[in-house]
Amino acid sequence: MLRKRFLAILMALAMALTMMAGCGGSEASEPAGSSGTPSGTEAPEEAPAGEGVTGKVMIYTSMYEDIIEAMDEALEEAFPDCDIEFFYGGTGNLQAKIAAEMDTGKLGCDMMMVAEPAYSLELMEGGWLHPYVSPEASSLAFEYDKDGYWYPVRVCNMVLGYNPELKSKDEIPNSFYDFAYDTSVKGKISMSNPLTSGTAQASVTALKDKYGYEYFDALGAQGVMVESGSVALTKLETGECDVIMILEESILKKREEEGSKLEVIYPTDGTINIPSTIMTVEASKSANNNTAACEAITDWFLSTEGQKNIVAGWMHSVRSDYPEPPYDAIPTKEILENTMPVNWENCFRQREEIRTKFQEAVTITG
Repeated sequence: MLRKRFLAILMALAMALTMMAGCGGSEASEPAGSSGTPSGTEAPEEAPAGEGVTGKVMIYTSMYEDIIEAMDEALEEAFPDCDIEFFYGGTGNLQAKIAAEMDTGKLGCDMMMVAEPAYSLELMEGGWLHPYVSPEASSLAFEYDKDGYWYPVRVCNMVLGYNPELKSKDEIPNSFYDFAYDTSVKGKISMSNPLTSGTAQASVTALKDKYGYEYFDALGAQGVMVESGSVALTKLETGECDVIMILEESILKKREEEGSKLEVIYPTDGTINIPSTIMTVEASKSANNNTAACEAITDWFLSTEGQKNIVAGWMHSVRSDYPEPPYDAIPTKEILENTMPVNWENCFRQREEIRTKFQEAVTITG
């Protein structure tokens, strides 16, 4: 902030000197319009997105921490006079934190970027969210709340992953169904924990809706390992796992940053497409009562510039006009041609029942 104030002082001095020079009326000064450009015809420069946005904003998010760091730098550049902070936590931890804060009648954040829309439905129903109709909404390719209580901000895809250096694609399950029922991979499969991961919760909801609760029993009989994505990826590299249920971005990130040979399988029975959401907390229940800044930040995230940062984080854009998929991913349009739908009302209303049934059927290892 000291550097910003110093720059502001220099700019003010420069403007003052310019005005003094222009007010002198010296014979050397050129009359208006004497140059090649007629007076008054120059278009003003477009104001930066964050101009005039001040105060503090706290954002709770479940995005990966290294992606948050990159976002933080981009936001600092876009909103130089606004103090924007992130608090990171897995979905389960964030929900527990927010539940505790709700008892006080006020949350410790001003915005949230969470894993899936079901939690947005819950918060909206509880009166915790601020409605805002963003001018960027018309460019979105995914469902959003028409009153502006929540918007999709990034697209995560639950897929399968394998190691082509150890197994060929035709030797392993290529569908979520076979992941649970093909006994050739029994004891050599892994997935994330739906009790702590919002994307995993969304995925098991979709799988339950398609295949019934028997699917959970099949996962248990397969000896599925329930653990973090980083552990699952390591086991895929070493051969301890043959195939894993994983977010597409986790494999794409590893391929770009580490040159990994791990590959994505877009399941034949449908990729589970999960638009993660952005929301603003209702002013009187927020940490800093700064909805004006939150609205500007929402617009930035949904804009082409904001989405550029999302795609750089190996997630798909929510805009219909964004041309590029993340590194090494197939186009979003191709993914949307074969998806397994998630009923977000079921994901919200049946959350505890689904978690209980999953726990009863599957041993959670980590």
